[in-house]
Amino acid sequence: MTHAAENGKRGPLDREPLAYLAAALRGVGQVDLQPQLLTGAFILAGLWAAGWKVGLFATLGTLLSTASAYALGADRGSLSRGLQGYSGCLTGIALVGSLGHHPATYVLTAVGCVLCTVLTAALTTLLGPYGLTPLTAPFCVVSGVIVLGAPSFARIWHGAPAPVADPTSGDTGITFSDLWHAFFANVSQVFLVDSWYVGLIMLAGLACAGVRVVLWAALGSVAGIVAAWALGAPTAQISAGIYGYNAVLVGIALGAVFLAGTGWNAGYALFGAGLSTGLTAAITSFFAPFGGHTFTWPFILTTWALLAAVPQLPRLRAATA
Repeated sequence: MTHAAENGKRGPLDREPLAYLAAALRGVGQVDLQPQLLTGAFILAGLWAAGWKVGLFATLGTLLSTASAYALGADRGSLSRGLQGYSGCLTGIALVGSLGHHPATYVLTAVGCVLCTVLTAALTTLLGPYGLTPLTAPFCVVSGVIVLGAPSFARIWHGAPAPVADPTSGDTGITFSDLWHAFFANVSQVFLVDSWYVGLIMLAGLACAGVRVVLWAALGSVAGIVAAWALGAPTAQISAGIYGYNAVLVGIALGAVFLAGTGWNAGYALFGAGLSTGLTAAITSFFAPFGGHTFTWPFILTTWALLAAVPQLPRLRAATA
C-alpha cells in the first residue's frame, strides 16, 4: 500500500542507476500519496509552471532527501516507491517561499532533507505498531522549526515569511469565479502554491493514477469549499485554497488509499475532509501568536485520528495490501 513501510533489503535502486531519478520523481507524486511516475511528472511540471524557484527547490528537495535516505541505508523498497522523497519536496518549497532565494536557503534545504529522512525513520518506527504512517509530518516538523527559528539568525533571515491565513477576517460572500478558482487552488495549495492552472495540471497527474484517485481529490476539494463556506470563512482565503488543500489530501488518503471502496468508507472520507477544513482554522489560530505555520497538520491529525479509529468501528474497512 502507498506510504506503507516495506522490509526488503534490496530493490531497483541496487540494479538500475536511473532508478534513483525514478524514485525521486515518485517522491513528488507521493506528496499526494501516489507512486506513479507519470503522476510525479505532471505534478513536477506544474511546480515548474508555478515559477522556477518553486520548481527548482521542489526538485532539489526531492533529490536530496532521496539521496540522504539512500546514503543512510534506508529500506530499498520504500526508496524505490518514493517514500523517502516527498517530505523533502515540500520542505524545499516551504523554505524558499518563507526565507527567499539566498545561499543560506540552499544549505538549510540540504540540512532539512537529511532531518526529514531521520524523522521519517523515527516516526515509521513509532507509528508502525498502530498501523499508521508518517504522512507529511516530517516536513511539517522540520520546516516549521526552521522557519520559526530563522528570524533569530541574521545570515538566514532576509525578510518576512508569507502571511499566515487569518480565519477571523474577510467577508463570506462568494461568486462562481471564487468557486472554480478555489476548486483548482485547493489542489495546488497542497504544494503551497496558489494557482488554478497549476492545480489543473496536478489534477491531470492525479488522473494518471486512476479514476478513483482524481475523483476523491475533486470530492475533497468540493468538501473543503462547502465546509469553509458553511463555517463563514473569508472568501479570499477560500478562493486561494487556504481552507481546502487539507481536505484534498484527506479525501485522497481515506477515499482512495487507506480505506476500501465502500459506502460507509466514502461517507467517512467526506466527513474527514470537512473536519480537516475546520481544523485548519483552529491550527492556524494556535500557531498565529508565535508565527508558526499550519502547513499540512490538519491533514495529518485528521487522517491519523480517523484511521486509528477504524479497527474499533466494524462498518469501516481498511484497504487490503
